[in-house]
Amino acid sequence: MFRHLIAALCFILPATGALKAADWPPADPAAVAHWQSLRFGMFIHWGPVSQTAKEISWSRGPGKGQIPVEQYDNLYKTFDPEKFNADEWVGIAKAAGMKYIVLVAKHHDGFCLWDSKYTDYDIMHTPFHRDVAKELSEACKKQGIALGFYYSVPDVHNPDWPYALVGRGHPLREKYNLDAYQDYLQNQVTELIKNYGPLITIWYDSDGTVNAIYGKRGADAIKVARGLQPDILVDNRAGDGGDYLTPEQHIGGFDINRPWESCMTVSAHGHWSWAGAKDGVKPVATCIRMLANSAGGDGNMLLDVGPRPDGIIDPGQAGVLKGIGDWLAANGESIYGTRGGPYKPTKDYASTRKADVIYLHLFNTNGGKLTLPALPVAVKSASILGGGNADALNTPAGLTVTLTCANPSSPDTVVKLTIDGKAMDIPPI
Repeated sequence: MFRHLIAALCFILPATGALKAADWPPADPAAVAHWQSLRFGMFIHWGPVSQTAKEISWSRGPGKGQIPVEQYDNLYKTFDPEKFNADEWVGIAKAAGMKYIVLVAKHHDGFCLWDSKYTDYDIMHTPFHRDVAKELSEACKKQGIALGFYYSVPDVHNPDWPYALVGRGHPLREKYNLDAYQDYLQNQVTELIKNYGPLITIWYDSDGTVNAIYGKRGADAIKVARGLQPDILVDNRAGDGGDYLTPEQHIGGFDINRPWESCMTVSAHGHWSWAGAKDGVKPVATCIRMLANSAGGDGNMLLDVGPRPDGIIDPGQAGVLKGIGDWLAANGESIYGTRGGPYKPTKDYASTRKADVIYLHLFNTNGGKLTLPALPVAVKSASILGGGNADALNTPAGLTVTLTCANPSSPDTVVKLTIDGKAMDIPPI
């Protein structure tokens, strides 16, 4: 991940990156639609660095407060997460209402969480000596959760990658071999898809160097994935396009034309990997509103956890996820399988839609009565998900919604409007 440790709440900012035509097979429209329908997934950053409570990859270096390179690169020799249980991880994701998981199989530091025949710098050469990717793949299949893998294009541990340290601004190695590294990348991605698939996505990443250094080779990275599994999706960070945008540590802007997914952290301080017991977590209400704003903008949300070095997802993080799941148990129909709009998100509300229904996500109920811009269709009925009544009066002057029996402490009160027409036919408001 880029090192954007920004405290994110519910600000609506533009999605970053670009989706461009390239020399690789296009995404399967049905696969894109299915991925969009899931809306909510779990991101997992974890590895030997979790023993230090410092950030993955970015803490490796000679700077003040960083872990010396030789020390960092040998952390795997003491990594023995004996309490790791893939079924428990997937169970926590299910309890949160998450529909897919993206495991960081290899970050910029080059350490691999699977049994790779192309390197010894992997989980099988730790005291733990168990294939995490395999166990997680089996647990996901058993519990009905889709699985994807994050794979960093930069790899500062591999001598064929041009940089020995993460990020821009460092000198190139005296010797490197991008042709050899490209073979390495493609061989490892082939392992992940063939040995642990089918996968919902390969989530390539950059440390800010990929477009300039790897560039057009990114098209080949996408070709390899798509050639092995035609319906797999690939994000936009391989260096040459992709299927969906990836705004990081902020919620993407309203966009019903280009698929996108915001990646966010449970960590209160924006940490991706485990940052220790004092790191803290975002409030459940904040996370619910982030999810509603993502869906309201027509995007997905990938919410990150950083398991402890012993392999357990900390109860504090798991508790936040459980709180989101409790809200989704009553309000999930307003998230899953919906599209964003027709109202563009604001700080007070968002909206989602499907068939002949519009869901109003109200973050500020304004004493039980509020007025929004008018809808160009008649409203047939209104109700509050999870219990409660609502009245909706739609006139040319505006849509006035009056709530009764709503829970004023809810972080997101969802009003369900049944309309006379197709919700997706309404232009963005």
